[in-house]
Amino acid sequence: MARKSRRKQNTIGNLLTALIVIIAIFLGANKVNSNRQLTNSNQNQTQTQSKTGLGGLSQAEYQQLAKLDFKSGQAAYIQVNRGKSTLNPQAWQENKVIYANLDKLNRTSASNTAFLEKRNVANDNLRVRQYIEPTGWHGNHPGREIYNRGHLIAYSVSAGIDQSGKYNPHNQSGDQNNPKNLFTQTAYANQRVQTIFETKVRQALRRDCKVVYQATPIFRGNELMARGINLQAVATDGSLNFNVYIFNVQPGYQFSYATGQAQTSPGWQVK
Repeated sequence: MARKSRRKQNTIGNLLTALIVIIAIFLGANKVNSNRQLTNSNQNQTQTQSKTGLGGLSQAEYQQLAKLDFKSGQAAYIQVNRGKSTLNPQAWQENKVIYANLDKLNRTSASNTAFLEKRNVANDNLRVRQYIEPTGWHGNHPGREIYNRGHLIAYSVSAGIDQSGKYNPHNQSGDQNNPKNLFTQTAYANQRVQTIFETKVRQALRRDCKVVYQATPIFRGNELMARGINLQAVATDGSLNFNVYIFNVQPGYQFSYATGQAQTSPGWQVK
C-alpha cells in the first residue's frame, strides 16, 4: 500500500511539474508576442515613412525628445538635427495632407505631413469657433488664456484641404475642427513660438515654393498632454529648411502632463 501511495504521489507531482512548465512556456510566449506588438507599433510610423521615401525622425529620436525635461529659464525651443529637416523634398508629388489616426488614448501622437503649395495659404476671415477637446484639455478662465487647441498643420497653410487630407477647390477654409489635427497646447507655445515657424512656411508658399511640412506632438508614455512638438519643413527648391522641438510650456505655470492640469508658478520662466 505504501508503494502505491508513493507512486500516486509521484504521478501527481510529475503532472503538477509538467503543468507548471506548460504555463511558464505559455506566459513567456505571450510576453514575447506582446513585446513584438509594442515594437511593431512603435516602428510602424518610421517604416511607413521609409517606404514612402518621406524621411523624418526615427522612433528612437522621438523617444529622446520625450525624455527632455524643461527647466525654468530655458529657451522655448531647441534645434533638432542642427536645425536641418530630415524630410525628403523629392517626396512632394501631390498637394495633400497625410493625417495620422488617433492612438488608443485618442491622442494625436503620430506625425501629420503636408505637401503644400501657394493655393493652401488660407483666408483668416473664414475661421470658425473651435469646439474639439483634445486629450489633456482644460477650459480657460476669463482673462487667463493658458490652453490653446494647437493645430499640427496650421489653419493658415491648409486652405482647400478637407478632413480626408485631399485638396478640394470648393473648400476655401483651412483645417478647422479636425480631431486628427489638434492637440492641447499652451497659449505661449502656440501663439508666440510655433507661429514663428508657421510664418516661415507661409512666406515660402507665397514665393510659390512647394513645401513638405511635418508636425509631430511628443508625448511621454501614456500622458494626455504633449511635452512638446517637433516641427520640420523643407522646400523643394531648398529655400526653406528647419527642424525644431518646441516645449509645451507657459510662463508662470507648470503642468501635470499626465492630466494637463495647470498650477500657478510665478517664478516659472521661458526664455
